[in-house]
Amino acid sequence: MKQIIRIGMDTSKHIFQLHGVDAAEQPVLRKKLSRKQMLEFFAELPPTVIGIEACGAAHYWARELRKLGHEVKLMAPQLVKPYVARNKNDGRDAEALCEAMSRPRMRFVPVKTAEQQAALMLTGIRDGLIARRTQLSNAIRGYAAEFGRIAAKGLDKLEALLAQIAQDETLPALAREQLAVLGREYGRLQVDLKEIDAKLMAWHRADAVGRRLAQIPSVGPIIATMLVMKAPDPHAFRSGRHFAAWLGLTPKDHSTAGKTRLGKITRAGDEDLRRLLVVGATAVIQQARRGRGHHSAWLLALLKRKSAKLAAVALANKVARIAWKLMVTGQSYDAARMKAEPALAA
Repeated sequence: MKQIIRIGMDTSKHIFQLHGVDAAEQPVLRKKLSRKQMLEFFAELPPTVIGIEACGAAHYWARELRKLGHEVKLMAPQLVKPYVARNKNDGRDAEALCEAMSRPRMRFVPVKTAEQQAALMLTGIRDGLIARRTQLSNAIRGYAAEFGRIAAKGLDKLEALLAQIAQDETLPALAREQLAVLGREYGRLQVDLKEIDAKLMAWHRADAVGRRLAQIPSVGPIIATMLVMKAPDPHAFRSGRHFAAWLGLTPKDHSTAGKTRLGKITRAGDEDLRRLLVVGATAVIQQARRGRGHHSAWLLALLKRKSAKLAAVALANKVARIAWKLMVTGQSYDAARMKAEPALAA
């Protein structure tokens, strides 16, 4: 077999399809391996470059293959898709990975350590628990309303509502029992969320970059922690605009024949980070519209021209650029400088 310079590997739970090429870019390896055979095969293979789609378990396999001396490159699925030939199958997927990783403009996903993945579990589980808490809150309020019992808005009002229902003997016993079941589950979720929030705060306080990012208005400990955990090496981006584009906060470009046509934001990149940045920006805008706090001239001028939703996206874009600058330079956020900044075009 000729020397292999590059291998594309399509992964799944049990089957791994390989496609390798030599220095002349000719296919010299087309092989299907089981999960048990995979590491044994690469242990006997001379060190080479392996391309894998950044999907489930990709970071684990990248770490294992690096231990065997290979160089592993992870690629986002949407960047590999244009290289897949017609009649998609595992072999063509592996071939597409092999082709995509050779392109000079290809962008690669940094391989995460086991510790980084464990920390990311905190944010993922937290989001799931919050969603479940919202479901339970709505269910409790909905069932209670069927019996004429309501409570004011806010999670802190639910405990009083549940206590009132538990003591109200005019309600059917079965209804009180079932609402008590929902109340106990809601209470357990609250305890679990407090524990996860405490662990995230401990992780945030121990990270210098996260502490600096949290100085930016609209960026709290959760957003700062997510930026540190999920963002690639900031030096891989040429500017803050490229970082914002990676997050999907820049408009789609439909320009043609010399005419500039910009559409909605691309929504590319990490959905969770983009969502959190927009949510944080929305909170700042709500305060600005109510006349609370001191805000930059740029934001106040923007709110006079644009709706709150558009302004939130624009502010999230600006915050992303500031975050990139702080991560690259190691500087701290200068609030006085930002407040004195002149109004800019949106």
